[in-house]
Amino acid sequence: MRGVTLSAPDDFDAWRDAARGLAAEGVAPDQVVWRTGDGVADLFAQGAPEAPPAASPAGPGFSVPRAFLDLARDVVMSAAPDRFALLYTLLCRLRTQPRLIEDRADTLIRKLEGLAKEVRRDIHKMRAFLRFREVAEEDGTSRYVAWFEPEHHIVRANAAFFVNRFASMRWSILTPEVSLHWDGELLTEGPGATRADAPEGDPVEEVWKTYYASIFNPARLKKGAMLKEMPRKYWKNMPETALVGQLIAGAQAREAGMIDKARTQIGGNIQAAWQALREEAMGCKRCHLWKPATQTVFGEGPVDARLMFVGEQPGDQEDLAGKPFVGPAGQMFDRALAQAGVDRSTVYVTNSVKHFKFEPRGKRRIHSKPDAGEIDACRWWIEQETALVKPEVTVALGATAARSLLGRTVTISRERGQAIALPSGGEAWITVHPSYLLRIPDRSKAEEEYARFVEDLRTAAARLG
Repeated sequence: MRGVTLSAPDDFDAWRDAARGLAAEGVAPDQVVWRTGDGVADLFAQGAPEAPPAASPAGPGFSVPRAFLDLARDVVMSAAPDRFALLYTLLCRLRTQPRLIEDRADTLIRKLEGLAKEVRRDIHKMRAFLRFREVAEEDGTSRYVAWFEPEHHIVRANAAFFVNRFASMRWSILTPEVSLHWDGELLTEGPGATRADAPEGDPVEEVWKTYYASIFNPARLKKGAMLKEMPRKYWKNMPETALVGQLIAGAQAREAGMIDKARTQIGGNIQAAWQALREEAMGCKRCHLWKPATQTVFGEGPVDARLMFVGEQPGDQEDLAGKPFVGPAGQMFDRALAQAGVDRSTVYVTNSVKHFKFEPRGKRRIHSKPDAGEIDACRWWIEQETALVKPEVTVALGATAARSLLGRTVTISRERGQAIALPSGGEAWITVHPSYLLRIPDRSKAEEEYARFVEDLRTAAARLG
C-alpha cells in the first residue's frame, strides 16, 4: 500500500506529479491512499502507512488526452473524499483505453463529470452571490470584506476573477477553509475564518435594498426558477434577500391589485378589463415559446361565462388564426359540446399555454408537448382570466390543463369524474383533451372514448344547475 500526502485539498499539480510517478511504476489504484494536509482523502483506507511515491523511472513516458487534464483540474477542487482515487483510476485506464474519456456512458466518466459540474456551479455561485461590505481601517482607508461558504475547494481557483474585477479595491474574502486578501498589488492567503469575523452590513446596503424592492416585478415572479438559481443557503450573505420573503408573499396580492385597479379605472367594465389583459398577453415573453410562434392565442368567450374550458396549447391552425380550438381537435370539441347540450357561444375557452410549441419537419410544424416550466410560466395568464371570468365550473381538457389549474401533476384516470375545489372559487372537472380522441386507431375504442368524453361535458354543465 502506498500513501501520498498533498499539501492542500485543491493541489492539482502535486496530485498530477504523484499520479504520473505511480502510474509509470505500475502501482494499481487500490494500492494507493491519498491524503491531504487536513486528513485522509480516501475515506476507505485510513490505516495505510505514509510512503512517498517513487519517481518516474527512466524511459518513455505516456500522454493523456487534454480533456482528462481539464476534467481533473475541476474534479480536484471537489469536496468528494474519493476524488483523487477516482481520477487515478481513470488515469490508469486511459493507458490502455486512450479514448475512454469520450465514453459518456462509462460509469466512472459520468461520476467524474458530475463532480466537475458541481465544482463549476459552485464557482459560478461564489461569483454571483458574494457580497462585499465596507469596513473602515485604522489609517482612515476602506477595505471591503466578504464572507462566503463554498461547498467545494474553489476559493483559490476563483481568486483571479476577483482580482481582475475589483483590481482597484482593497478587499478580503473570508471562508471557513482559507482567506484571500488583496491590497491593490499583492494577493495573499490567510487561515480560514468564521462568520463572526465578517461585518454585518454598511450604509450602502440600504440604498441597494430600496432599489431592489423598487424593481421587483410580481408579474415576472418565477419562484421555482429563482430558488433553483439562488438557493436559500446563499441568502444569508446577500442584503437584498432579506426582502425576498415579503416580496414573494405580497406578489399574489399585488397581482390581484392589478386586476382590481384595472376594473376600477375602467368603471367596473369587466369586458374592457379582459381586453386590456388580452392586449398585455399579446406581448408576453414569460418563456421562450413566443419566439417561433406566430402570435399569442388568448382565450375567448363571454367574460361572465359560468362554464370555462382550459386546453393544453394552440395547435398549428390556432397559431395562424389567433383563436383557440379551431383546428381538428377544436372541431371535435364543438361536436361533443353540441351533443352534450352546451352552446359554445355561452362558454369561455382558453389554453394553459398561450403559444404554439412545435418541431419543424420540412414544411410541417409538429405539435410538441409543453414542459413544466412553460406551463408554470403561463399560469399567471390563466389565473388572471379566471379572476375576471369567475366561472362556477372549470373543465381541464387533458393533463397539461389540469396541472396548470391545480399546480400539480395529475393522473386523468384517477381524478376524472369528480369535482375538485379550486382555491380561487368554483370547482374543476378533469377529462381528456379532444386531440386524444383523434389519435385512437381502433374505431370502436375511439367511439367509446368519444361517448365518455361527451358524458364528461354533460356532467360538468349539469353542475351549473
